[in-house]
Amino acid sequence: MPELPEVEALRGFLEERLTGRAIARALPVAVSVLKTYDPPLSALEGRTFRSVSRHGKFLGMELPEPPGGGGADGGGLWLVVHLARAGWLQWKDSFPAAPPRPGKGPLALRVELAEGGGFDLTEAGTQKRLAVYVVRDPADVPGVARLGPDPLAESFTREEFAGLLRGQRHRIKGLLRDQSVISGIGNAYSDEILHAAKMSPFKVADELTEDEISGLYGAMLATLTAAVERARGLSAAELKAGKRMGLRVHGRAGEPCPVCGDTVRSVSFRDSSLEYCPTCQTGGKPLADRRMSRLLK
Repeated sequence: MPELPEVEALRGFLEERLTGRAIARALPVAVSVLKTYDPPLSALEGRTFRSVSRHGKFLGMELPEPPGGGGADGGGLWLVVHLARAGWLQWKDSFPAAPPRPGKGPLALRVELAEGGGFDLTEAGTQKRLAVYVVRDPADVPGVARLGPDPLAESFTREEFAGLLRGQRHRIKGLLRDQSVISGIGNAYSDEILHAAKMSPFKVADELTEDEISGLYGAMLATLTAAVERARGLSAAELKAGKRMGLRVHGRAGEPCPVCGDTVRSVSFRDSSLEYCPTCQTGGKPLADRRMSRLLK
């Protein structure tokens, strides 16, 4: 799943290529991808991209009203995209003349530019969670409206972070992933942040000491900032591999920890898993993996 660093890199990638260019056609291919109907997707055609912004894990593409007005759909519009777990964006320098046909393939939506080229939104797998919205304001998207603060915003201080943790009886791993608490962090980077902070993912947020809060805040900023820098300048096609290469524990169960050499372990859940280093994070004690325990009975 693309998280804050990859979505920020996609934002820069798209802003460089879309700003000042107009949409010729916007074609939904998968029925499930479009989550809004008013304004219609066709209202984007003929409009010119002004900017691309990031809202947590959402991409927002601004398309102001064209010169001379826009009729019933006048005023600025936004194309907002959430790539979810298996969605991705593929940049195309050209497209076939014939429009794509709806089917069972990964293609979900195509945006063709007036001067040629554009991008496809694709989604692998059977769980279709890729979401596209056409709205007058990004805040009209429920997921955007619920977002907590951006961890890399200059205004997001250590004190604000501490305030978000106080009174929270949830495990810190889940809290870091909660988009209504802090936006942009998912499964992979929460593992990386907790490893950098030398903290158990099962630790309860409200039980953290002031020193632990400071260490976690610093690890969060350092991990995300480094990941953004690694991703900067990569093409959309290169971002997935770039993310994988920068991860130290996530997705690396069974490999040696790059810090201490202990074996990275995993805890499985219904549809995901977390990875951690026992020596670095849990005092050498493996965390209980209840799912695996049940399978072994």
